[in-house]
Amino acid sequence: MIGAGRAGVAASATIAQACRAVLRTADPHEKAMAARAAARAWRGGRLAHRFDVAMPDTPPRPAHPVLVAPRDLPRRKRGGSARARVAMLHAFAHIEYVAIDLAFDCAGRFGEGLPRGFVDDWLSVGADEAMHFALLDRRLRALGSGYGALSAHDGLWEAADRTRDDRLARLAVVPMALEARGLDVTPATVARFEANGDSGSGRVLMRIFTDEIRHVGIGAKWFRSCCATARIEPAQAWRTLLSARFPGLVRPPFNDSARQAAGLTLDYYGTLATSA
Repeated sequence: MIGAGRAGVAASATIAQACRAVLRTADPHEKAMAARAAARAWRGGRLAHRFDVAMPDTPPRPAHPVLVAPRDLPRRKRGGSARARVAMLHAFAHIEYVAIDLAFDCAGRFGEGLPRGFVDDWLSVGADEAMHFALLDRRLRALGSGYGALSAHDGLWEAADRTRDDRLARLAVVPMALEARGLDVTPATVARFEANGDSGSGRVLMRIFTDEIRHVGIGAKWFRSCCATARIEPAQAWRTLLSARFPGLVRPPFNDSARQAAGLTLDYYGTLATSA
């Protein structure tokens, strides 16, 4: 698969073809480069706004990291040892690797019938995720490791697979629930890194945190737009979709200020905090 992603993007004539090329690239570094190349091609007007091919339901994965069930992953320690910090950074890197696919799948699978701005937004998210992956892998290498050195799970893509039939469900679950969870937990993680003298990793994570506020905001914006078209109330629709698709997914504690900045206001999740 090495080289297939960039070659596929270069040969693409439509946005759907370019998104599929990114999704079909397994090698992590090739995927990141393919994602950024596709975003540049779209911004440069070299891809037609046409949805002429289907997205793969199961993107290929590299041989490493080995994917296991979540319950089979070693329990990550919250201590400040170098091993614990590497394990945490590796988990973040894997999230960013899969997040590249999530963004390009969202654009290629659900963009038809929506304004060009939908593709603009999700390709910009995908390019950010590619950059985040590169930053984390570089940091892991500086600490004597690298992406693929530890095992991981594919739960994030499983959430995408379970929402591939419904645009609203995808927006509700992936950016507005799973990615929003990162807004809740990242500041405390950064504080632990810095308390243990690893300000370099803390800076990388804070850069990602700032970008993820925008990403969650993009999800919330398009969720509200699609709800307005369907003439349904967004906050209630979000809670209903989560209850049907992923009950128990959203739990406190919440970073209210970051969620507010992303447009995910208390009328969405406030009752979930109370019930929990």
